[in-house]
Amino acid sequence: MDAIDHHILDILRKDGRAPVSEIARAVGLSAAPCARRMERMEKAGVIRGYTAVIEDGRAGMLQAFIEIRLLGATDSDEIQGISESIPEIEESHSIAGTSDALLRLRVRDVSHLQQVINAVRRTGKVEGTKTFIMNTWTRATDRAATP
Repeated sequence: MDAIDHHILDILRKDGRAPVSEIARAVGLSAAPCARRMERMEKAGVIRGYTAVIEDGRAGMLQAFIEIRLLGATDSDEIQGISESIPEIEESHSIAGTSDALLRLRVRDVSHLQQVINAVRRTGKVEGTKTFIMNTWTRATDRAATP
């Protein structure tokens, strides 16, 4: 990956819907070579997809993180198994420190959050949890334009 690829990624982080022609112009390429670079990065797994940035509060959703401590030795397969068994969990990360993993999830409300926490605890592999409800702000330059 070179500086042009990184510039393309910076543009896509700010606006995943930016037209290839606009991206190409910004990085100093014509549309076809720019599209080929994007396709190459997609095939390599650098670009995993394009998504909308949702304001959870306005959509009636809460974002939360749950730190978990597993019983016994930590196994990343167990963390992945917990994550895949609970649909509200959107990401899981193995971490170093007093906790073994950090799970990011999205729920409707605090009651739904408690149901998910209970489901995580009922897996039989979790010794303890710590939960954080998130309210996220982004830099103004990173936000997509709102109508």
